[in-house]
Formats: sequence, C-alpha cells, structure tokens
Amino acid sequence: MIQVYKYDENFMFVEPLVVTEIDERGDYIFPDNCTSVPLPDSPSYYLPRFDLSKQVWIETASQEYIDSLSPSPEEPSDVELLGQSLAEARILILKQNRLILNLQNEVKNLKDGTTT
Repeated sequence: MIQVYKYDENFMFVEPLVVTEIDERGDYIFPDNCTSVPLPDSPSYYLPRFDLSKQVWIETASQEYIDSLSPSPEEPSDVELLGQSLAEARILILKQNRLILNLQNEVKNLKDGTTT
C-alpha cells in the first residue's frame, strides 16, 4: 500500500489517496492525475499545485489570500472596555494621591522650616 496525491486538470491538489493495486511487475498502479511526490510538511501549502515538469509541489496562494484565512482580532466587549477604563482611572487616582502626598510633605516642611 502506498499514499499518492491526486491533482485536478489544473494540477491543483485534490486529495491524498491510498493505492493498493499492483501490476504484474510488482509496481503500484497509480490512478490518473496522481503523483507519489508528497506535499511539504513545513511549511505546508494553502493552495498547492503540482509542477509536472519539475516534479514538485508549489504554493499558488497569494499572501493576501493566506492573510485572509487568519482570524481577525476580536473587538473587545463592553465589559472589557469598561474594565480597561476602570484600570486607567485607578492608575490616575494613584498618581494623583502620590502627588497630593508629596505636596502635603512640602507644605509641612515649609511650615517647619525644613527642606528636603
């Protein structure tokens, strides 16, 4: 048994097939439009086409097509946006509290006649 790779009339990959039929010489009998040349594992192809003259698979997908298959980043939900706003507000309050403490210390030092 051997795995072969079927391609269509445009040499585009269709599907892998398992061949079990053997001729009188002991060679596997391939169906029409099949090759034993495996598709590459790394990187795998999106739209492989078999180059009959070179006996290799080539990628025919454009980068735009490949990029279109990747899921686009999801928009944050209202709850996530609210959480982000809340976190930003807390950071602002902490910064303001630190500034207030610094100013209070400066006022105290001025009243006491000491400097830092």
